[in-house]
Amino acid sequence: MSKRDNLYLVGLMGAGKTTVGRLLSKHYGCTFYDSDHEIEARTGVKIPVIFEIEGEAGFRRREEAMIAELTALSGIVLATGGGAVLSAASRDKLKENGLVIYLRGTPEHLYERTRHDRNRPLLQTENPLARLRDLFRQRDPLYREVADIVVDTSRQSVTGMARALYGKLDLLKSGLPLPDAEG
Repeated sequence: MSKRDNLYLVGLMGAGKTTVGRLLSKHYGCTFYDSDHEIEARTGVKIPVIFEIEGEAGFRRREEAMIAELTALSGIVLATGGGAVLSAASRDKLKENGLVIYLRGTPEHLYERTRHDRNRPLLQTENPLARLRDLFRQRDPLYREVADIVVDTSRQSVTGMARALYGKLDLLKSGLPLPDAEG
């Protein structure tokens, strides 16, 4: 299987991974998967319920297994959960089996997108913006470690991001190097 056959999206919650992933899968004629949705479909319950019953550690074990399963497929676009990169095994699977796109948004921008969403257990705190800042500090280096492409999500619409990605991905698929700038 060629690394170029799969596209994996990483980034914090609210970055647009699922929305952009669906656009990419449609554009390239690939099957789309969202690892969180796959976990919910298999367990029959929402992510917050898994967190409540099994804790974050239990959810992360399920997530690591799901990432291993999905990265074994070919010709897919995968939107990962925001914490998928916390597992070294998952980071390795992502790097080895596809092109990784990091949708990078500022904590402030992501807070605006997620502040009314009750399906995000890590944000059910007294200060969700502070929590997003902490998650960003912890995870940004891990996202960058696995990323082949970094896209700033705060500067453009989802369709604008997708259009920019088509160009970058076409360059990569043709074997040409990408310009260094994020965008």
